[in-house]
Amino acid sequence: MAEYRSLIPFGRGGLLRGGFDPFVDFRKEMDRLVDDFGRGWAAPQSGDSKGFLIPKVDIAETDKGLELTAELPGFDEKDVSLDIHEGMLTIKAEHKEEREEKDEKKHYHLVERSQGSFLRRFALPFEADADKATAQLQKGLLKVTVPRLATEQKKPKQIPVGTA
Repeated sequence: MAEYRSLIPFGRGGLLRGGFDPFVDFRKEMDRLVDDFGRGWAAPQSGDSKGFLIPKVDIAETDKGLELTAELPGFDEKDVSLDIHEGMLTIKAEHKEEREEKDEKKHYHLVERSQGSFLRRFALPFEADADKATAQLQKGLLKVTVPRLATEQKKPKQIPVGTA
């Protein structure tokens, strides 16, 4: 009778004969793929002008509404736009900087550009009073306050009962 175990790649002895395991190489390749996937999406580091800016954001819900703080170093008020539409708070910002230096004695010319942009949306957990929302950008921190829409406490209405 033929030895059928020699035809089975995985037996009681463990992996394929010779100690080769194709899944180890597959796992290494998948780890490399996942590591490379996010590269270039992080906030630009010093001297790096590639990638998207993903600012750190703190969000707190209070009795009065929502308080959001986002780190936006290097952005000016004109670079940032905010809107509230259909229960979503949207923050957009785009920053472009260009610097040029010349020194005739050293005979070099340097031009540096950096840019960053982002768009983030946050679902508001309540109906917002968009007309009373405020935002301030100071020292690289954007502080946004979105108050709740004031709803009147509805009192039960008495309906008189009459006879026909």
